[in-house]
Amino acid sequence: MPEPLNIVVGVTGGIAAYKAVAVIRSLVLAGHDVHVVATDAALRFVGKPTLEAISRNTVNTDLYEGVAEVRHVAIGQAADLILIVPATANTIAKLANGIADDLLGNTVLASKAPVVIAPAMHTEMWQNAATAHNISVLEGRGVTVIGPASGQLTGADSGQGRMSEPEEIVAAALAVLRPKDLTGRRILITAGGTREALDPVRFIGNRSSGKQGVALACAAAERGAIVTLIGANLEVSVSATIRVEHVVSTLELADAVFAAAEEADVVIMAAAVSDYRPESVAESKIKKETQGERLTIELVKNPDILAGLADRRRDGQILVGFAAETERDADALLALGRAKIVRKGSDFLVLNRVGWSEGFATDGNSVIVLDGAGDIVMEASGSKTSVADRILDVLV
Repeated sequence: MPEPLNIVVGVTGGIAAYKAVAVIRSLVLAGHDVHVVATDAALRFVGKPTLEAISRNTVNTDLYEGVAEVRHVAIGQAADLILIVPATANTIAKLANGIADDLLGNTVLASKAPVVIAPAMHTEMWQNAATAHNISVLEGRGVTVIGPASGQLTGADSGQGRMSEPEEIVAAALAVLRPKDLTGRRILITAGGTREALDPVRFIGNRSSGKQGVALACAAAERGAIVTLIGANLEVSVSATIRVEHVVSTLELADAVFAAAEEADVVIMAAAVSDYRPESVAESKIKKETQGERLTIELVKNPDILAGLADRRRDGQILVGFAAETERDADALLALGRAKIVRKGSDFLVLNRVGWSEGFATDGNSVIVLDGAGDIVMEASGSKTSVADRILDVLV
């Protein structure tokens, strides 16, 4: 999101409360201001010091604290989003009936923010007619329900009722607030790193995991776009709702991109592409016993996919390139980006510094977005999900 959100996380009394810690941590690391409202039962499963340390804010529990500042109303009024994790059968019943006998119930009733719940309970409780009715009532009021999943429950039990995993909850909760400003747009995104074979065993490649490209694809889809993702050796999973075409080499990527780009309104080339490939590929494993002390490999230049897209783009199509550079000096880094966008002919260039411990295969990123004139139109740092949204904001 462009700005940090004020997120209230309600934690209630179930064994899955320990997973709430991971949810809170992910939201904080994404740059959001997280305020935990815990029930008395929740604190029997997770300690208040833990929740305060992870959220970086005081944990509110008592309905009668902060009366002078009307805290039982103020917390909900200030919220951009309320996320209840886990949501027990008891909490769901109270929410459905508007019962506000604790701070969490008052917070929900006093807020106009979207409410998201992640149920967690035993299968019999989840399938009980009362719970089913209460869930139906809440969904009818616009409450978003995430899960529950099927799997191992408390003790030896297994079945539906297991709380969804923290990363799934965070993604789904934040998606509720995403604007649908890309509805109907066809967006083609590349992600990952291409590999050029030396023999059936070895290849020349790079350390890109595909995380930033996949984050862009997920964010675009959640904003209503029709997304096609061309993934080169991805090391991260992709939502089943996104159409994915897998490739390995730069030539395969080029063929797939040129074919798919014909129908795309926007093409985002986030993949790390090999500039060169071996001139010849050995049919069997190269053996050091037969090569001696040195092995010489002749490389030939790969096609420039982004420049090729610029040459053949149709009217109105937007092209976005990525430039991963190791330059440490800020002015020199900008100069490299400005020279590259001129050579490539793209509409925007996402410039990011990479190195041994930044950029590739990490969860965070720092980028500068240049327009066709070389002017800075956006700078962003944070999780790759938040950076993805900032990039899409520029395109919108």
